[in-house]
Amino acid sequence: MGDWKTPANLKYAETDEWFAADGAVVTIGITDYAQDQLNDIVYVEFRDAGEELDAGDSFGEVESVKAASELYSAVAGEIIEVNSALEDAPETVNADPFGAGWMVKVRTSDLAPLGGLMDAAAYDAYCDSR
Repeated sequence: MGDWKTPANLKYAETDEWFAADGAVVTIGITDYAQDQLNDIVYVEFRDAGEELDAGDSFGEVESVKAASELYSAVAGEIIEVNSALEDAPETVNADPFGAGWMVKVRTSDLAPLGGLMDAAAYDAYCDSR
């Protein structure tokens, strides 16, 4: 296993986003593995608060010195908050991907898609297999 962090209380997508549900609000960010692979993140862009997402929709993009990656939501709902602090300090995603580096919060009426995502052990195994 790599030396990245994978908190056990989160759900993980194959596209390297993490999801934390608090009632009907799901906070989304990218994983420690993803930020490590991207290297130095230099730019983030998100859709606006108030926009509606379908499950599988892109909610933004992250760019590093190595690559640009679309960001995807596993749940449908309304973006209720974006972490606009990352626009001025995108390197926060590298430093604290599960804390201050969170990206968007989505209010959803259907948490069921989260049940189809990986837990920490499965995500670690998935990352090790790449």
